[in-house]
Amino acid sequence: PLKMGDNVIGRYQKGNPANTAFETVDPSVDLNHCTITVSRDKKGGLRYTLKDNNSNTGTFIDNVELTPKERRVISDGTLFTLGATSIILRASSDEE
Repeated sequence: PLKMGDNVIGRYQKGNPANTAFETVDPSVDLNHCTITVSRDKKGGLRYTLKDNNSNTGTFIDNVELTPKERRVISDGTLFTLGATSIILRASSDEE
């Protein structure tokens, strides 16, 4: 689950400071791979912004690599790839 603000996504390892770490055997996922920032848009809906954290293998949306410092708005159903691991964003149906 994502929380409001910055969600640092990476491979789980004891002591890893990433607040949204997940367990994987994929060594191409960095410990601090990317960040999804959850905020509110002007209409009060949830907005998700993805950026790469200078990872070794890059962060891709629809097979297109994010450039350094690029931030891309993503939405429910967006497929993004970290190393060799693909993730689909599932937005909350309960937008509080």
